[in-house]
Amino acid sequence: MDVMRYLGLDFGSKTVGVAVSDPLNITAQALEIIRRQREDKLRQTLARIEEIILEYSITDIVLGYPLNMDETEGERAKLSLEFKDKLERRTGLPVHMWDERLTTVEADEIMSEVGIKQKDRKAYVDMIAAQVILEGYMNYGKDNICRQ
Repeated sequence: MDVMRYLGLDFGSKTVGVAVSDPLNITAQALEIIRRQREDKLRQTLARIEEIILEYSITDIVLGYPLNMDETEGERAKLSLEFKDKLERRTGLPVHMWDERLTTVEADEIMSEVGIKQKDRKAYVDMIAAQVILEGYMNYGKDNICRQ
């Protein structure tokens, strides 16, 4: 049986939060934040994602899908779908879109619970959001994706 290993991504205008599943796909761990100078500069971001894929033997990518609260697609959702296409072309891996509404709120609550001070949370929020996205996907089950 092939072993699945997931990479969770929270794609933002200048950052990408990164999380990975454990080898048994029981938990997701926040890994890092990939930063870039400009929104349209993705080459180094994609190269770093490829390094992580190789390092962790990733088989599938879960990308946050930032729908509006009324379930419509805004500009960020469209940019995320474009990033999905770039990821699939560059890595050859399937990219699953996962509804990320309220993940930043949940990430903030997690950081509060573990005692991270409000002023320090900005440094962690993207990778914690990636962890929340990946956990949501893994907990829901890969056969019931909201959108692929």
